Amino acid sequence: MKITSWNVNGIRAAAAKGFAEWAATYDTDIICLQEIKAFVAQVPIGIVELAGMEKFWNPAKRAGYSGVASFTKVEPLEVQYGLGIEEFDDEGRVIRFKFPEFYLYNIYFPNGQRGQDRVDFKLAFYAKLLEECNELHANNQKIIITGDFNTSHKEIDLANPKENIKTSGFLPEERAWITKFLENGFKDAYRELYPDKVEYTWWTYRFRARERNIGWRLDYFLLSDTLMERVDDVVIHNDIMGSDHCPVTLIVR
Repeated sequence: MKITSWNVNGIRAAAAKGFAEWAATYDTDIICLQEIKAFVAQVPIGIVELAGMEKFWNPAKRAGYSGVASFTKVEPLEVQYGLGIEEFDDEGRVIRFKFPEFYLYNIYFPNGQRGQDRVDFKLAFYAKLLEECNELHANNQKIIITGDFNTSHKEIDLANPKENIKTSGFLPEERAWITKFLENGFKDAYRELYPDKVEYTWWTYRFRARERNIGWRLDYFLLSDTLMERVDDVVIHNDIMGSDHCPVTLIVR
């Protein structure tokens, strides 16, 4: 199975840059999109009706903001929208699928760069998600979490770690939550396969950052420990344009 995650930074903008054509030709079973910034009625029909894929949409209540969408060729057993906390769920950040062998979360984690209140919001979101995941693990369920985590975990995961130590996205308290997930039954699939490889999934639009490869790895697949042996690869498609992020694909047996 192939699962592809992509923060498209506005699905309508991505559509104008060839998203539908890419999605129609790229061989993947599930597409998880973040930061769609649109309601279904606002989206070009070619995206809404991707051939052979069922769509699930969870936009934010606020127009033009946040939101996630998932497209799948594999019919889920159950679908859950949100985490059951209104302040999080109003921002359209989570779609959870239940499949026979695992749960799949498509998540757009909060960005903390607007101030300390948003950092606190982000940390509370991490805490609630881990609480839910711990309950699933306690019931012997397997989990895949993918999406834009809005945090780089280690210094290897961004081009300029020392300059960004006080920047949200690389704050010690944010990074500690990634560590906490790894201490609670998860593996960072990419880093497990490629412990020393330097690749990024996000580049600011400023300063020719992508051209110069001054980026951050913000987009992850965290898997239950017991799933890691089934992972064949994690591919960062840094040649695919259309957003300030690039797609990432998990290949799992």
